Amino acid sequence: MAKLSAFGKDIVKRLIDLDKPQIWLIEEVRNKTGLYFDDSYLYKIKTGKLTTPKVVQAIREILDLPAED
Repeated sequence: MAKLSAFGKDIVKRLIDLDKPQIWLIEEVRNKTGLYFDDSYLYKIKTGKLTTPKVVQAIREILDLPAED
């Protein structure tokens, strides 16, 4: 298993804080962006292999994570 990026760790921690499953986030991102999004796509985001700006922004908004500096 690849190591999580800092953003990936933030996603995991925030889902735990919100007591929400990963599938909830996947569905929220799909609804918000209209883009295809699944667990393997999320895994690539969490490990830093993909950084699709529209998806990353949607995740930040949904999870109320601050933008990167």
